[in-house]
Amino acid sequence: MILFENGIIKLEYFPATDILEVAYPDLYDFMLPEVLNSIDILVGNIINFDVKRVLLDSSLTVVAVSEEKSRRITAHLVAGLTGTRLQKLARVQSASAVAEAAAQGNIGHVRNTYALPFELQNFSCKSEAVAWLKEGRQTEVTLMR
Repeated sequence: MILFENGIIKLEYFPATDILEVAYPDLYDFMLPEVLNSIDILVGNIINFDVKRVLLDSSLTVVAVSEEKSRRITAHLVAGLTGTRLQKLARVQSASAVAEAAAQGNIGHVRNTYALPFELQNFSCKSEAVAWLKEGRQTEVTLMR
């Protein structure tokens, strides 16, 4: 089910697997205020639907901002996510080597700056990311019965 969609992001939630799928937005200087607002909407939906698993697809993301601005966006996302009950974040890597190098730098910075209360893994393809997010899900459902 689509929870939210605008020109920046689309939030698609799959209740059966408790996975919220979102394509990481393109980063252009003129779009940064809207990107920050969209991240707040993402975090709000994670809280409202008590989402435990997020698939963040960066495979097609365009990064046309400075390293500092990109890092600020990543930090804003992680700061928001730390206030949720998120358990797993799977990130599908960018097809662009330049964008992926910047993303890996940001992820390293985040891991050194924040005590992440959720697992974070990078994947080269979406199917592997979804499989990882689903791991342990059957056990949780069985225990809840």
